[in-house]
Amino acid sequence: MQTDMMRPLLLLPEMLLVVGALTALLGGSFVPRHRQWIIRVLTAVVLVAVVGTAAVGLAGPTRTAFDDSFTVDTATGAARIIAAVGTLLVLVLAADEIAGAARESEICALLLFGTAGTVLLAGADDLLVLAVGFLLATIPLYGLIGIVSTAAGAEAAVKTYLLGALLGILLLLGVTVLSGLTGSTGYADLTARLADAPPGAVTAAAVALVAGLVFKAGGVPGHFWVPDAAQGANATAATFLTTVPKIGALVAIYRLVGVLPDTVPWPVLVATVAVASMTWGNLAAYWQSDPRRLLGWSTVSQVGFLLVPVVVAGRSDLALPSLLLYLAGYTVTNIAAFAVTAALPDRRDLADYRGLAAQAPWLAAALVVALLGLVGTPPTVVFIGKLTTATAAWDGGHGWLAVVVFANTLISLFYYLRWIVPTYRRPEPGGHPAERSSAVGRWASRTAVTAAAVSLALGLAGGMVWTAVSGP
Repeated sequence: MQTDMMRPLLLLPEMLLVVGALTALLGGSFVPRHRQWIIRVLTAVVLVAVVGTAAVGLAGPTRTAFDDSFTVDTATGAARIIAAVGTLLVLVLAADEIAGAARESEICALLLFGTAGTVLLAGADDLLVLAVGFLLATIPLYGLIGIVSTAAGAEAAVKTYLLGALLGILLLLGVTVLSGLTGSTGYADLTARLADAPPGAVTAAAVALVAGLVFKAGGVPGHFWVPDAAQGANATAATFLTTVPKIGALVAIYRLVGVLPDTVPWPVLVATVAVASMTWGNLAAYWQSDPRRLLGWSTVSQVGFLLVPVVVAGRSDLALPSLLLYLAGYTVTNIAAFAVTAALPDRRDLADYRGLAAQAPWLAAALVVALLGLVGTPPTVVFIGKLTTATAAWDGGHGWLAVVVFANTLISLFYYLRWIVPTYRRPEPGGHPAERSSAVGRWASRTAVTAAAVSLALGLAGGMVWTAVSGP
C-alpha cells in the first residue's frame, strides 16, 4: 500500500462532486428559469468526469490519503464509478419530471451531494470520515423526498428524517464508544487495539454502527422509510434513494467488519440482518399493488442479498468482488424498473399495466428484463451477482446462507410475476382510464431501455466485469 499523506488529487472524484453540487446550488440562483437545463448539463458533465477520473484511479495501486483516513482501492474506485453512473441515469430519467420545475437546480445539487456522501462512505478508513459520509449521504435524501408538495411525500420525508435521526445517533454513539475504548478513530489503530477492549462494549458499538449503516442501505431494522419514500416521493427521488446510497453503505459495512476482532460475533449479526431483510422484504412485497411500493420492498430484500458476501468478509476471496459485481448489476437493473414507472406516472396499480406490451413493446421488454433481472435470471448481471454471493457464502463456511439465498430468490419470482403477467395480457376493451390518460415519458422510457440493455450486456460480459472488480 502506498501512503500519500496530503495528496488531495486522490479525492478528485469527491472534490468534483462537491464543487459541482455547490456550483449547481449557487448557479441556479443566477440562471433564468427557462435555462435551468444548463445546470442539468453541468451536473451530467460532472458525473461523466467523476467516472473518468475514478476509472483512471481504479488501475493504480491501493493508496491512502489524509493520514490514512481515506482509502483509494478497488472497492472505492468501483463504488465511485457505480454511484456516478447510477446518478447519471437518474438525472436522465428525471428530465421529464424536473425540466422547467421550480426546484430543478436544487434537485441537481442534492443528487450530487448525496453521491458525494456515498463515495465518501465507500472509502472511509476512519470513524470520523464515516460519520461525515453518513451525514452527507443522508441529509440530501430528506430534501429529495420532501420536495414534492403532497401528503404522501411529507409523511415519507418525516418518517425518513425521524428514523435517520435515531439511527444516526446510534451510529455516532458507536463511533464515540470505539474511539473511547481505543483512543483513536483510524481503522488501522482500531484493528490493533480492539482485541484488548471489553468484548461487550465493542459488540454494542458494532451493533450501533451497523444499524446506522443498514438504515442508509435500506435494510432491516431501519427499513420502514423505504417503501413509503419509494411510493410517496417523485420518481427522481424514489429511484435515487433505492439505488445509489446503498452502494457506499454496503462497502462501508464491509470495511467496518474487517476492523472488528473475533471476540465480536459480527458474522452472526450481519447474517441475521441479511436473512431478515431478504425474507421480510420479499414477504411484504408480495401483497403490494402499487408498483413503486413493491419496488421499495424489493429494495429491502435486495439489501439482504447484498449483505451475504459481507458475512464472509475475510473468510472468502470471493466476498468483495461478488459484492461489487452485485452492486453494479443491482444499480442498473433497479433503475430500469423505476424508469418504467417514471415513464408511466399515472399507472399506480399493477392492473394498470395490462396491455402495455401492445402499446409500448420496448418499454414492456425493459420492464421484463428489469424484473427478471432483480429475481436473478440469466443472462442478466444480477444472476451472476447472486450466484457469486451464494458461492462466496459457501466458500466462507456459511453454506446454509447460500440455501437461504436460493429460497428467497424463488419467493421473489412470484411477486415480480404479478407485475409481468398483466403487462402481456390483452388490453381491456376501451382501455383502462390510466392507459387512456397517460403519456409515455420520453427520457424515462429511454433510460429504462438503456439500463435494461446495460444489465444484459454486463451479464453477457460477466467475466470481464469480475476481472475489473477483483482488483490487481
